[in-house]
Amino acid sequence: MTASDRPLTVPDLAVARAEGRRLAMLTAYGAGFARTCDANGVDLLLVGDSLGMVVQGHGSTLPVTVDDMVYHTACVARGIRRALLVSDLPFQADATPERALDAATRLLQAGAAMAKLEGAGPKLEVVRFLAEREIPVCSHLGLTPQSVLRMGGFKVQGREAAAAARLREDALAVAEAGAALIVLEGVPAALAAEITAASPVPTIGIGAGPHCDGQVLVLHDMLGLDSGHRRPRFVKDFLAEGGSVAGAVRAYVAAVRDGSFPAAEHSYL
Repeated sequence: MTASDRPLTVPDLAVARAEGRRLAMLTAYGAGFARTCDANGVDLLLVGDSLGMVVQGHGSTLPVTVDDMVYHTACVARGIRRALLVSDLPFQADATPERALDAATRLLQAGAAMAKLEGAGPKLEVVRFLAEREIPVCSHLGLTPQSVLRMGGFKVQGREAAAAARLREDALAVAEAGAALIVLEGVPAALAAEITAASPVPTIGIGAGPHCDGQVLVLHDMLGLDSGHRRPRFVKDFLAEGGSVAGAVRAYVAAVRDGSFPAAEHSYL
């Protein structure tokens, strides 16, 4: 096995950042697509609670359960050899540190290498609790889909000065609490660039401009599939230029690595 073939580890994420290598991440919900993504250069696969919308047909991620996440995590884990697998803690699974530990343990036992949870503030205690108990954590800031009811929809976050300052503070706080990776979603590109420059850990953007340390898209969006929901600005159909699912994955990975995606039309001001 060569260095490029060996499975990625959590410390490898920091190494990639230090070396200036952008990380390509996609969602996956089953073994078949996971195998294709893994074989065509994707660094990280995310079993997102987005499965509630793109697989189960719900209007939000809120109905997704821990059992759903464990099932899909196990399916994806069987299909990968190299990519690092991240799995979401679904709605209210991280309401207390103890609940989060139980759910995250199940996800890691199913094959994940990292648990992702949304928010900061009261979630800092959860991040710290998990990190101290050997659970690698990815924090998700900005547009957090589990907060859709409070936010009044899927809206860009951090445009006002106070909200931008809070996001900057939250990013530093989750890293200090032990998060090894931060996803920034629905954040103005300039703000995401500032957060990335100040963050001690790598950032992954989705609708956060081109200056994060990596990018993630929902697989169905990257393939131009109709999920039954409004197409976000930050989405690009890579199947149109890739010609096949494998070709689309390769095109996406190449565009993330060379910095051509996301372009200005995929970013928010």
